[in-house]
Amino acid sequence: MHDDRADPRLASLRHWLTGLPPALGLAPASLRPASDDASFRRYFRLDSAGGTLIAMDAPPPQEDVRPFLHAAQALARAGLSVPAVHAADPGQGFVLLQDFGSLTYLQALDERTAPVLYREASAALVRLQRAGRPTDFPPYDAALLRRELELYPEWYVGRHRGVALDDNARNILGAAFERLVESALAQPAVTVHRDWHSRNLMVLPGEANPGVLDFQDAVHGPYTYDLVSILRDAYVGWPEEMVLDQTIRHWERARTAGLPVPPDFAEFWRQFEWMGMQRHLKVLGIFARLSHRDGKDRYLADMPKVLDDLLRAARRYTDFDPLVRLLEKIEGAQRRAGYSF
Repeated sequence: MHDDRADPRLASLRHWLTGLPPALGLAPASLRPASDDASFRRYFRLDSAGGTLIAMDAPPPQEDVRPFLHAAQALARAGLSVPAVHAADPGQGFVLLQDFGSLTYLQALDERTAPVLYREASAALVRLQRAGRPTDFPPYDAALLRRELELYPEWYVGRHRGVALDDNARNILGAAFERLVESALAQPAVTVHRDWHSRNLMVLPGEANPGVLDFQDAVHGPYTYDLVSILRDAYVGWPEEMVLDQTIRHWERARTAGLPVPPDFAEFWRQFEWMGMQRHLKVLGIFARLSHRDGKDRYLADMPKVLDDLLRAARRYTDFDPLVRLLEKIEGAQRRAGYSF
């Protein structure tokens, strides 16, 4: 049990819940931790007349629940399973949500369940991409793509590896970044969840899978981004032939649904891989920032898988030979502050 005196936000949340309509049958005294994530948000579970519910604590000014509430409506309109919102106070940063339980894709995925779970995730992604409108979310534009890529040299290379890049290394990174940004922007734009991975997709009873969480950062951008997020997941590894098979299945599903995927799968695969490289570079930077700035070291264990995915993709394309050599040099560098080349 949390101590309200040591946690003013929790005391305020409990007070807010106490003031909600009696018809909800809430039991604020039953409030207990459900989960947290890579942001300042926290989630608590509590009992109600109709079963358990989830209370989100998103403290302003670090967090803003309005994008979450907007995205919940847009994704529900697209036919996705998102938690129903029972009450919200954007000013205080509190939201009361339907409880999707605690069984994530990450926990449920194995060789037996993967074909069904990935099929359902792919079908939901196609629904989202078909229904999304350009006006629903901000554009995943060049400025945002570049900002994400810059997390890699700043937080992963500089802070985590302790490596100082010289002008030549920065030029190599810059050229690779521009190729990745150009490729991403050349893709047809759709609604992008932006964190469509195994920790944010929930296994629900019945035919409503997946339950979709953590959608507040949705944008309008490259159509391979979410597919990369789930099939080149930072938290789940599969043999390359399985990833290729699932990518083909999604490409066929998207074509059948009338989405503007290229008729040549080889081009779709290249788009997928290059989009993955952008995401992997960003994720390495984010994981390093979570550790060094936010004290969340648990993500460090997932870095080797992300780095391996990045290097394996980059080595398949001669366009990125200079980048591969630079990445290998960074990984081979001694980890002492101020090391440079």
